[in-house]
Amino acid sequence: MCVSRCLQCVSVSLVAMAITCMLSNILLLLPELKIHYLMEGHVTREATWATGLWGSGLLVLIAARAFLQSSRTPGCCAFRRQMLCQVLYSCVCVLAAGCCCLVSVTGLCQGPLCLYNSTSGPTWGVPLQPVPDSHAGYLYNRSQWSSVCVEPDGVVQWNVVLFAVMGGASGLQVVICSANVLNSLLGLILGQSCCSNKVSPISV
Repeated sequence: MCVSRCLQCVSVSLVAMAITCMLSNILLLLPELKIHYLMEGHVTREATWATGLWGSGLLVLIAARAFLQSSRTPGCCAFRRQMLCQVLYSCVCVLAAGCCCLVSVTGLCQGPLCLYNSTSGPTWGVPLQPVPDSHAGYLYNRSQWSSVCVEPDGVVQWNVVLFAVMGGASGLQVVICSANVLNSLLGLILGQSCCSNKVSPISV
């Protein structure tokens, strides 16, 4: 096992997933790719919290950069000191990505903010949010996806796909960062790379 290689793999994986979360959150803020919904406050509440931008995005990118730098740290003592920092970075990432995952699942279950026809006329609200003891939820009834929300066009499918992608990516970040806590602890104990401790041949 090589701790440095593990850190490099973790860093590359986290960067890819962080970019995915950031793009998903940006698109959630722009239904139909139009900014006026955001300016008018007609965007799903969970999207405006922007956990994909600051949580699974920015914070994870900062940690990924630190992981990559630690994998190149020369010297045993300096490397072990960096590994101790990686445990803290990983814990912060777990909390940030976990927050994003929780918000994504909540947004997915609640349904989007949209214009729908109520008894009092066209109204902005969350018509697909689950009602206790009423129905299983809109996720299990796809016939509601195109019939309830009038505007923005296709907002239900838009939210379902993007919240699912963001929730899945942030969930993977939680798993990877949790595993990296163990990897960093191994680095703290074993040093930069136990695979470099090879027996050299005896010269005669």
